[in-house]
Amino acid sequence: MHNPTALSALTLVEQSALLRNGECSSRELVDAYLSNIERLDGKLHAFVDVYADEARQLADAADQARRSGFPSGPLHGLPIALKDLLEIEGRVTTMGSQMWRNRRSTSTAAVVERLLAAGMIPLGKTHMVEFAFGAWGTNPLMGAPWNPWDPQVQRVPGGSSSGSAVAVAAGLAGAAIGSDTGGSVRIPAAFTGITGLKVTYGRVSLHGAALLSWTLDSIGPMARTVEDCAMLLDAMAGADPRDPATLHQPDLQPMSQWPDTLRGMRVIMPPADQLPAFTHPAVIAAWHEVAKVLTDAGADVLEARLPEWFFELAAKVGGVIIATEALTLHKDWIESAENPIGEGVRTRILNARKLGAAEYAGTLRQMHERRRVFADWFEPYDTLLLPTVAVPAPALSEIDEQAPIPSYLTRPVNYLGLCGLSIPAGAHEGLPIGVQFIGKPYDEQRIMRIGRVCEQAIGWRCAPVTG
Repeated sequence: MHNPTALSALTLVEQSALLRNGECSSRELVDAYLSNIERLDGKLHAFVDVYADEARQLADAADQARRSGFPSGPLHGLPIALKDLLEIEGRVTTMGSQMWRNRRSTSTAAVVERLLAAGMIPLGKTHMVEFAFGAWGTNPLMGAPWNPWDPQVQRVPGGSSSGSAVAVAAGLAGAAIGSDTGGSVRIPAAFTGITGLKVTYGRVSLHGAALLSWTLDSIGPMARTVEDCAMLLDAMAGADPRDPATLHQPDLQPMSQWPDTLRGMRVIMPPADQLPAFTHPAVIAAWHEVAKVLTDAGADVLEARLPEWFFELAAKVGGVIIATEALTLHKDWIESAENPIGEGVRTRILNARKLGAAEYAGTLRQMHERRRVFADWFEPYDTLLLPTVAVPAPALSEIDEQAPIPSYLTRPVNYLGLCGLSIPAGAHEGLPIGVQFIGKPYDEQRIMRIGRVCEQAIGWRCAPVTG
């Protein structure tokens, strides 16, 4: 019998080894997380719904299957939390909106199907920014999750995958699924001290995921370590005829084949004067320290100026695409003042009414041209190293919800069709700081390989809240 707090602090890889060796049961894991949820989530507000009875039944079934002697995969019997934009037939899916608090899904998302097929156990659905449109993690009507790194002051958890990040950081789940349209996996991962992977568009099926932007959306894993994210990606990725964008993706290689050395890797980073003026000095210091870690690990770390339009244009134009497509998707209810929708999200979406079809089409054409230009610039390098968010998590009461600060460094990744991995890189006054490794399309495993070496050298370990 293991201590429940100790069990909930383990990585998926560690939990999988315990199950494989008969040293703990899936029921123990589920009970440990449910105990933490019962004890802590009244304040942390990570979960919209908790599937306590169902999770225990699935855990018992997983334990029985394991006792039968038949082989099972590495994720079999491990619990996970799901962002509340992933449909599960018969379950409530709110997409963060009070308006949909009683809306029941009529189908199941491809991601959920794949995780269930791998034997994972859903603990429940997690809170998010309404319609996934917001990077601070606010939600005035459904409530914002509490960043667990400051028990006294409510600080932003990051968005839009706010509840997923808080659940992992606080030990309410060993891993969670989020979505990333302009940074919504990486931003909350950075603010809460966990690891988050933004996959290439087309790597993971969007079937059954409530969309914000059909051009820029992606679904990705959030966990304690790079290896945990890699395990989840292996289960989620793959061709799905219901999402044609997934049909021509390259295969993933087993983690066992990843080299442990970074020798020959070319890491590029811009000079610090290209970062926005609001970047916190502690963030710059952590970013530079990671560059030193990479150099010590054998990588060639080089400095070069990014295209001058990289940050500002990508952030601005990416926002135009998101708002225009969100208005198309949500027009039937967003325009009615009678519907209970947060004013910040309503304003951001309705701003797209000022744009015409020609401007939207021109924006898409410009995006594809920028992707071509950047691919030529990026071709000699293996990864681009940037901070994930320019500041540590501020107090919720102090933020300007319309400020571009949280997504300024992340939106270019979606806009340019790239992948990105955020890992913890230290802390400032007890608040986590993250850096991101940006990779070429479908190059998730290369950036995870780099991130794994880096995380092992840094030695960061997210410690769950225990009281």
